Amino acid sequence: MTDKRDRFYGDTVEERIAKIATELARDAIGLWQIVSFGREGFALSGTELVDFVRRSLLELFARGAKPVTGSLDNVHIWTPLKNYGDTPEEMSRAIIDEWQRSGRDPDFGGVWFAVPQVYEEKRTASMPAKHG
Repeated sequence: MTDKRDRFYGDTVEERIAKIATELARDAIGLWQIVSFGREGFALSGTELVDFVRRSLLELFARGAKPVTGSLDNVHIWTPLKNYGDTPEEMSRAIIDEWQRSGRDPDFGGVWFAVPQVYEEKRTASMPAKHG
């Protein structure tokens, strides 16, 4: 897999994983995006896709990201999720297991990843309220 290049951008796998993690400074990253980068950009499937996702998650966690979901409290944008474990390895394993058990690729409504400066951000008056 190390010699593959992204068919859209020409990045290596390592470069793409680093670019995914760079986005953390500005925004949350969805699992659906990571899977799409691997599947569409590198034409990965099976164990290669799972390895790409695992490596991407471990890089996000190494940079301080936590699993999050959209907040319904009308104060914050994101809510940290605590149900995936405590260590990067536990969290990546639990997230990948959940994805594989679902039998489908993740979508926009699934788990996302954000650093504290992003998930602690509060809604502004101009943002629409969330309804549960």
